Amino acid sequence: MGIVDEDIAKVRAATDFVAVVSEHLALRRVGTRWVGLCPFHTEKSPSFSVNAEMGLYYCFGCGAKGDAISFVREMEHLDFVDAVEKLAGRAGITLRYDDASGGRDRSRRSRIHETLEAAIAWYHERLLSSPDAAAARAYLRRERGYDADVVRRYRLGWAPQGRNELIKALPVPAAALVDAGLATLDEAGSYVDFFRGRILFPIFEPGGKPVGAGGRLLPGGRGPKYKNTSNTAVYDKSRTLYGLNWAKEAIVARGRVVVCEGYTDVIGLQRAGVEEAVATCGTALAEGHIKALTNFARRVVLAYDADAAGQTAAEKFYGWESRFEVHIGVVDMPPGSDPADMARQHPERLLAGVDAATPYLGFRLERLFASSDLTHPEGRARAAGVAMSMIAQHPDPLVKDQYIMVVADRCGVAPERLRTMSAPREDRPVAVVRSRAVAVAGPEMEALRLLVQKPAEIAGLLDASMFSPGVALEAYRALTASPDVYAAIEASVPQVAELLQRAAVDESDAEPLDVVKLLLERAVDRELGALKAEMRRAAPGDQAAYPATIAWLKLALETLRADTSRDASAALDAADALVGWLVARREASSSQDRTNLPDQPPSENPTVSEDQVLSGGPRQELVP
Repeated sequence: MGIVDEDIAKVRAATDFVAVVSEHLALRRVGTRWVGLCPFHTEKSPSFSVNAEMGLYYCFGCGAKGDAISFVREMEHLDFVDAVEKLAGRAGITLRYDDASGGRDRSRRSRIHETLEAAIAWYHERLLSSPDAAAARAYLRRERGYDADVVRRYRLGWAPQGRNELIKALPVPAAALVDAGLATLDEAGSYVDFFRGRILFPIFEPGGKPVGAGGRLLPGGRGPKYKNTSNTAVYDKSRTLYGLNWAKEAIVARGRVVVCEGYTDVIGLQRAGVEEAVATCGTALAEGHIKALTNFARRVVLAYDADAAGQTAAEKFYGWESRFEVHIGVVDMPPGSDPADMARQHPERLLAGVDAATPYLGFRLERLFASSDLTHPEGRARAAGVAMSMIAQHPDPLVKDQYIMVVADRCGVAPERLRTMSAPREDRPVAVVRSRAVAVAGPEMEALRLLVQKPAEIAGLLDASMFSPGVALEAYRALTASPDVYAAIEASVPQVAELLQRAAVDESDAEPLDVVKLLLERAVDRELGALKAEMRRAAPGDQAAYPATIAWLKLALETLRADTSRDASAALDAADALVGWLVARREASSSQDRTNLPDQPPSENPTVSEDQVLSGGPRQELVP
């Protein structure tokens, strides 16, 4: 399911991109562009450039690039559909979806969000003012230290004990409450509230829309301590993280996320200064959570007893580190404590522990050494054996060898002896390929800028034969094969897409004809060198055909480079002739062996005189 392409284009066209960007950073106009300090990296001089007309941006400092949709996605951490819907609402555009089921699904999700929003507001008001919530208010104040400000910030609520209080209070069909995870059917077939007699912790997606809730039983109550929303069309506990909507900006700013296990842990950590804290929702950390977090940061710090899962956790963590390029560290929590307690009782120690989080393997080894008797040989030998079994799980041989040295030092065993205990692995670390910065300058870059920004002035003067093989040529081909720059960017590989983004925001004041002349000069100079090399390799009997072509090219180049103030038509005619020759040579290269026969100038007679070059003759289209 997706939004109709035509509507996405309407949203782009209707969006005041400068106004959108200006909500997040200060822009000033420079020529036809807007520039400012990049919001995606720290800088002192502005390198972030915006093309207001095309709705594109590019940072010449860090390479960040995109359009209004990608900018909103990055700044507000939304998925593509949510970003388009946000901009569409801003522009007053009604969106259509590309299939009926997709449209129905979006409508259903929207109704669930609305139902949850109404329920959360009702539960929240009950906690703040209802007499039956007095015990809940006392518990939060006495046991958790929460005042009214905390309750309001996290929108905590109270679900009364009655069987159907919410169902009676909201003007929503009971079936809609069931769809949102707020009601269920009992054994008698009657609708009852899903949460009863519990303090509620609403759960939101990163963009701020409610998706579910977790309910905490008051001390002395009957039933499980925590009860969480079941999976719905908007809520999947294997991917959802409590607190991410409040923590996302701090996560991006600090480059790390701190993951804990409970709702109160998140509130405690955030109040203690660890604003980048989130929690899983009644489940263990899963791959879906890691995928969600990679949109914000690559360093994941676990603030719970991660050693309890042992080998199973190690296999998961190392796999995630390899596949998703994340770094997983662990806070060394005192036995029997949790972040919420430490945040209240020892906040300084908690902050220091988060900052000192160690890699998972190092954390496990330190726990092992702390619980082992290293005062006698037998204890050290046993610890070394267990440590080596832990180290053997790690996929990186260099990391393993570093920890072997640690074990050797702590257990008094020779490193060589430990290495023989470490069985070699067949698997190799995954190679990660990162795109390199695109380096294109000179007339090729100017031509691309003009082709993006002023296509009417230069499109008819360019041809692929003017570009040297490489990223600039691919960018030219993408532009000429696409209806607009957006389509060209989307259809291109990353390096070409980046070059097109740069071309869109980097203003050009060059004259199109001057750019075309420079491109032609370079292209013909390249082919002249190739022709001379071919002539040297050719058999003596075949060499006679080359001098006339080479002489014609040199003469045409001289005419192209001449002062055009007196006779511009001669230079234009020379340009036409040269482009025609380059095109013919390119086409011939696919059907004949140029090492045996040179390409001829655009004439039936390979010997072209100065008069023939200067006389012009019939005009040729520069783009065949």
